[in-house]
Formats: sequence, C-alpha cells, structure tokens
Amino acid sequence: MNALVQALGWTLLHFVWQGLLIGGATALALALLRNARPEARYAVGCGALLACLAWPAAGLYLRLAGGVNATGMYAGGLLPAALLAPDSLPDMSLLLRAVVGIWALCAALLALRMALGMLWIARSASGPAGRNTPWQARLSGMALDAGITRAVRLRVIDGIASPLAAGIWRPVVLVPASLVTGMPPELLAALLAHELAHVRRHDYLFNLLQNVIEALLFFHPAVWWISRVVRIEREHIADDFAARQLGEPRRLALALSELERLQFSTHHLAVAANGGVLMSRIKRLLRPAPQALNWKAAVPLLALAGACLGIYGQAVAADGTPPADRKALVNFTSCSKPVYPPASLQAKETGTVRLSFQISAEGKVEDSSVVRSSGYPALDEAARSGIAKCSFKPALAGGKQLDSRAEMQYVWTLD
Repeated sequence: MNALVQALGWTLLHFVWQGLLIGGATALALALLRNARPEARYAVGCGALLACLAWPAAGLYLRLAGGVNATGMYAGGLLPAALLAPDSLPDMSLLLRAVVGIWALCAALLALRMALGMLWIARSASGPAGRNTPWQARLSGMALDAGITRAVRLRVIDGIASPLAAGIWRPVVLVPASLVTGMPPELLAALLAHELAHVRRHDYLFNLLQNVIEALLFFHPAVWWISRVVRIEREHIADDFAARQLGEPRRLALALSELERLQFSTHHLAVAANGGVLMSRIKRLLRPAPQALNWKAAVPLLALAGACLGIYGQAVAADGTPPADRKALVNFTSCSKPVYPPASLQAKETGTVRLSFQISAEGKVEDSSVVRSSGYPALDEAARSGIAKCSFKPALAGGKQLDSRAEMQYVWTLD
C-alpha cells in the first residue's frame, strides 16, 4: 500500500481518541473558566482547535518520517504499542484505503463549499453596486473612533438577513438592504459597531483557519463542539466591544432583538452579528449574571475521562505482558511483484520455485537459496531477487525477536 495512504489512514483513525482527549480537556477548562472573561474562554477554544490540527499533523509527519511503527503508534508516544499491536490486527490495507478515500471526498466537498463562499463574498464586496454614501461615511467615522486606521468598505446587498464582516487586508461590511430601509438608524449603527469589533480584531483570519480545520476533521464531533464554543465567545467579545463604543449595552440588545425576528442566513466564512445564540447574548447584555456549574452536563465528561483512563490502564497492563510466541510473518504490503525476466517471457518459460531463506531479528531476508528449481535459472534468480525485497515480522520467543528460517514458493505463469 502506498506509504502516504497508510500513514494518513492511521492518522485519521488515531484522531478519534486524540479528539476525545482534547474535547474532554477543553470542557474541563471551560467549566473552570465559566465566569471568566470571554477573551479567556475564546483563547482556550482557539488553542483546542489548533491542537486538533497540530496533533494529527505531527503524527502524520512522524509516520512518513518513519518515527512510528506499522500500526501508526508513536515509538515513545502517549499510548503503549500493545493497544494496537501489529500481530493483533488483520491486514488493514482495504480499511485504510476506504477511510482515506471517504475522508478525501468529504473534505474536498467541504473545501469546495468554502471556496464558493469566498468567491461570493469577494464578488459582493468588489462590485460597484450596493454603495451607500451616507452609511459609508458613518461607518468610516465609527471605524476611526474604534481605532481602525484601515479603510472599511460598506456594501448594501440583498440575499442576507444580517450584517457580516469579511476581508483581511481590505475589510468590508456587508449590510442587508432590508435593514437599511426597515431598521432604525441607531439600531443599525449598533450592529455596525459589532462588526467593526470583528474587523479590529482580525477575526476573519482565524475564522478562515477555523473553517479549514472543520473541513479536514469534519468526522469528529469534538471539533464541531469546540468550533461552536469559539464562535459564541467571539460574538461575546464583539458584543462587549460594541457596548463600550456605544456607551450603552441596551441599544445593542435592542438591535439583536430586531434580528431575532428575521430569518437568518449563516455564512461561516464571514463573522456575522447573528453568530451564537441571540437570546442568550441579549440576556447577557442586559442582565449579566455568574454561571453556575451544571453537574448534569459534567456527567458525560466524567464518563469520557473514565473511559479514556480505563483504556489506557488496560493498554499499560497489556504492554507489560510479554507477547505470545509466534513464527515469522510476512508483511505483504512490503513485497513488490517479481519482475518476469524478459528472456524467459520471450521463451515462454514457466515453473514453480521453492526458496529457503533466513529471517533476521529485524525482519530482513538473508541467505536465500533454491530448494526446488523451476527448471530455469533465470526464473530462480528472479524469485530470489523478489523475496529479498520483502520484510517480515520476526519470530518471537519469550517476548524476544529471534532469527528464523522460512520457505516460500513463487509460481511463474503466463496466464
């Protein structure tokens, strides 16, 4: 099997338990920081998402570099190799190919969806249509008051129900036409103050990375849960900033309540004012109160932590038990098809070659000899060259790898 497919397949499978550990640690940290400022909770969520990307990326690199064994376990990693011992698993080639194939297809579709969203935003922001001179002047003044030195463009468009901020070097705020005509100007200005908070903090940049992580690790629910926490806390930070700029959180709460009556159009590639749960954000602005620890919500977390510790304990116990004795086993994924000698192919020579060879404690083939000839020296020598390219799982006795001898036959046929 292709080395990249094998390494990638094991990386995806191992992220199942890695994501559970990251999710459990994140839930515990957020429970301890339940009454902290949203900036602290946002930092925890961002760090967890980056860990979800960095851990499998490091594992993939080590597997490709040869720093892990055949099952993809780290040579000195967190879990013992006995948890997935090579001799305890069947041939995983077909499973890993299926895992990688399905993952690649789904990730490609999500990436295409993200690219189309970016194109839609770029087209909406670059077109001459949708310019509104009075609101552009007001937004520019608000941007200066918020400490934003870059020019922030404003476009009034149809097709969305909530303002959203986009762009890294040339930020733009897209405003639905229905709000410009149907919402009181002071309330719309409050929503624009919220969007300027996202522009000031460059939230669009991390939001793009967040979407990339979601596309790559779409199969793990912990990633989606952490990502949701990040979006909620990001909106809380922007709410607090806008409330300070406006001098009164009540106006922003009234603006959010107006949005609640609309049918929202969520664009995850942009940072929109409708992110998070609107009602909880309104209550938070009007009546902030300490959050009590919900022990019922902590029960699944405790169960998850117990399960992880149980699995780890069993793996440690199994790792301390010497593996059972076994004969040497061929790793067929390492064997390449022998090359039919051109002269034998032209002469239509066929036959069966039986070889005897030594397998070292490292699983390498040594000292091969012909036990039964095919009748053609060229075919015999081609068989010896083919077996030399294979690697084996060496024989075990008392937990130690030993040299051993084995026999194998090659059948040369023209069918």
